[in-house]
Amino acid sequence: MTYDTNNIFAKILRGEIPCNKVHEDEYCIAFHDITPAAPVHVLVIPKGQYTSFHDFTAQAPAGMIQGFFASVRAVAMKLGVDQNGYRLVSNHGADASQSVPHFHVHILAGRSLGALLP
Repeated sequence: MTYDTNNIFAKILRGEIPCNKVHEDEYCIAFHDITPAAPVHVLVIPKGQYTSFHDFTAQAPAGMIQGFFASVRAVAMKLGVDQNGYRLVSNHGADASQSVPHFHVHILAGRSLGALLP
């Protein structure tokens, strides 16, 4: 998968498209999903051109990977979902229905989420 510099997340990172931001630091931006699948549905995207989890973990420097996942944890705590639980989802490729070619993690929470797959 080739990185598309005009994907929606790249535009959000450049400030060309607004978002309902929850958190930003040197590693990521986190914002509310515009079509939430749960009462709490936040996307966390790294600052960099990474197409997927596979690409991110292969290409990003170790400090970026550690910082990104520490930020995901911080966002979950900021949202107050760390006590009752939350789900992290990241899709890779067509078979997983990855719709934006920029690595991102969904934080889903706010109710019982049930089984992983129906």
